[in-house]
Amino acid sequence: MRTAPLAITCGDPAGVGPEIIARWLAEHGDQASGVAVIGPRTWLEMLPPAVTKIEVGLEEFVAQPGKPTGEGALLAWAALERAAQGCKTGEFAGVVTAPISKDRLANIGFEYPGHTEFFAARWGGEPVMAFCGGKLRVVLATWHVPLHQVSRLLGPHLLHRTVAAADELARVFNKPLSELAPLASTDAWREAGRCVAPRIGVCGLNPHAGEGGLLGYEERDFINPALQHLRAEYPGLSSCEPADTLFARALRNEFDVVIALYHDQGLAPLKTIDFDEAVNVTLGLPFVRTSPDHGTAFGIAGKGVAKITSFSNAVQVAERLIAYRAR
Repeated sequence: MRTAPLAITCGDPAGVGPEIIARWLAEHGDQASGVAVIGPRTWLEMLPPAVTKIEVGLEEFVAQPGKPTGEGALLAWAALERAAQGCKTGEFAGVVTAPISKDRLANIGFEYPGHTEFFAARWGGEPVMAFCGGKLRVVLATWHVPLHQVSRLLGPHLLHRTVAAADELARVFNKPLSELAPLASTDAWREAGRCVAPRIGVCGLNPHAGEGGLLGYEERDFINPALQHLRAEYPGLSSCEPADTLFARALRNEFDVVIALYHDQGLAPLKTIDFDEAVNVTLGLPFVRTSPDHGTAFGIAGKGVAKITSFSNAVQVAERLIAYRAR
């Protein structure tokens, strides 16, 4: 369904990224020709010949698993730059990123909190952080900000782009990838996308979603009015619901996707339920970017025990998003 390959960045070469990519390629040889892997030459040489290989970093660089270095962080950064530029020129259809070390990158001048902000800076757009698990789909209204700032950020514009991203995520998974076939016209595809209004559940900010103002005023005074306005465009959108029960309701199939208003509100239940399967998805940008929802895991790097489930799912989610947007 696409002609350009999917870029895969190596992440920090001392982390588990290189080994989970290599294991995924070994287990999914039929997909090797559809990806372009970006990393150091010494590692690329060990990958299957069908893979498109793009070298970054010093030619003689060899990483030691579990022992991160500034040189390795520079290489991880170079891989991100190469992938971002390749998407802009049409060389790549999207990007799957292996884990980076944020503190190591910060030490060498990387000014972004993570992948999400980096790709937004390179591509433009307004990013939205989302997660797909085996059972839950969660979209974050805010993410890498202190908790005391959250309520000040929840304005109509932020809520609108968060709801729009949740709507897209739900529609992408409304049908299997094989059913996202070309339709007769753009109008036909647009109408097909409207057949089912995604059911989007929104977590309240306060306990009991504010209890009508008794436990907090934000839901009553500005979050629910903004959601009410958006419901004309997104009829399956809820008002703020108590967050302590909303995820259980989503597991009972009452909602297709949940919007959490801050980082841990969404990530705590997701990682409890879907720790090994979850995928980080950056929405709201011109190009697709996904990643496994785990870190570099330096402590187990090179030991052959890192699971590839999340990375494998990250590739599949990227493929789904690319196919959906292509229609």
